[in-house]
Amino acid sequence: MPRRGRPAGPTGPVLTRALSILDAFTATRPVLNLSQLASLADMPLSTAHRLIAELVVWGALERDESGGYRIGLRLWELGALAPRGQGLRERALPFLEDLSQITRENVQLAVRDVVFVERIAGTGAVPVLTRAGGRFALTATGVGLVLLAHAPTEVQDDVLSGHIERYTQRTVTDPSRLRNMLADVRTNGFSISDRQVTMDSLSVGAPVQDHRGHVAAAVSLVIRHGTASPHAIVPLVRTSARAIGRALAKPY
Repeated sequence: MPRRGRPAGPTGPVLTRALSILDAFTATRPVLNLSQLASLADMPLSTAHRLIAELVVWGALERDESGGYRIGLRLWELGALAPRGQGLRERALPFLEDLSQITRENVQLAVRDVVFVERIAGTGAVPVLTRAGGRFALTATGVGLVLLAHAPTEVQDDVLSGHIERYTQRTVTDPSRLRNMLADVRTNGFSISDRQVTMDSLSVGAPVQDHRGHVAAAVSLVIRHGTASPHAIVPLVRTSARAIGRALAKPY
């Protein structure tokens, strides 16, 4: 998914520039040196050096033995306080673990954008590209299709009018076809992403509704293509989603 919030030039508020340094890190760039950070954040080397030093002192960044920088544990501590992710994860985890134990497959829980709140890898399960805390396209994954189907109209329009990433030859990128798929998700109560992310996997997703009937998250089961009919596992996924929804309705 596209990165957001990065300033275009070397000037601006200190906080904005500090955030641009943190925004330079990705799952494929977990460790960066000073020069790389200055370049990616589009700021002078001296400015980057000063801000990085302050971020290290605060704990947002850590320096490894090779002199590179990585995200610090202080940010993880703060991220754990986010109620939409952490509270949801705590309520959902027992049901995700049950689904994983029954199927021995990958089980995922996500909120819109798509941020994966939890992922449990089954024994011998097909490899997936997602990770807890990571983001992925709304248009390709089982959870993404569920969340997009139940998103406000303006969100759907924004996503479908922009660039739609293609991951395999089966990835659906036509906006009209995607709108029909989203309508089917709302009607049927589940999604099927068949080899849209990798050619050896498919996923079935279902919405998690809170006590107001709003879709708060989505849960999915990712299996190796050809091992089972996706419709055969729909009841398992929907049952888990409903159980998580009931858990969310209980007082803390």
